[in-house]
Amino acid sequence: MLSLVVPAYNEGDKIYNNLMTICSELDRFCDDYEVLPINDGSKDNTHDEINRAAIDNTHIRPISYTPNRGKGGAIVEGVREAKGDLIGFIDADLDLAPSHFEDFLNTMKNTSCDIVIGSKMHEESKLEYPFIRKVYSIGYYVMLKILFGLKIKDTQTGIKLYRSDLIKEIAPKLKTQGFAFDIEILALASTKKAKIEERPITLEFTRGNSFGRIHIKDILKMFTDTIKIWWNLKIRRSY
Repeated sequence: MLSLVVPAYNEGDKIYNNLMTICSELDRFCDDYEVLPINDGSKDNTHDEINRAAIDNTHIRPISYTPNRGKGGAIVEGVREAKGDLIGFIDADLDLAPSHFEDFLNTMKNTSCDIVIGSKMHEESKLEYPFIRKVYSIGYYVMLKILFGLKIKDTQTGIKLYRSDLIKEIAPKLKTQGFAFDIEILALASTKKAKIEERPITLEFTRGNSFGRIHIKDILKMFTDTIKIWWNLKIRRSY
């Protein structure tokens, strides 16, 4: 069974249609799945639209709470509630199509890996992506390579698939609720010798500006959170 976690904050204008799209895509290649939209303390009608989608499609199991916890907090909540043998994450805006999971599931089956992640830096990836975000991604990759020595090129693309037992063991240990949660999960998985496969993606950027909803303060916090993760993992060994 696949559990697909969909963090959502103030996505009321599109969340219903996007959840229907997710289910329609998964129906093509996945017999047993659940979709867990996580209403992360939204201030608009996201809660009502998610519930409307759940009425129209029984694969959808809505989860809602207040106040807003950030994307990492939403992921942790989704992992806690997920019932599947495999747990995937996808962003609610569907810049990355749910059809990627067909390849991800096949990759996990064929390689017996523990994690499959989408990578913007994969040579087969197709990107419609602002230049400034490409520069940011490369800079962050260099930083992570120095700090953590991970053998992967892209930790931040918002589509991933995990073995349930692995992510359920890691999620309660997370100290970060913001955008740096991805590197925290992968760094902890690396300490457990988890096998990680990177796969190509097709990315169509739909947000109105170069960083979408990510602001300068979010980027700065992400970098400071990353340093804290390194400190807790490598120096304090507090996990």
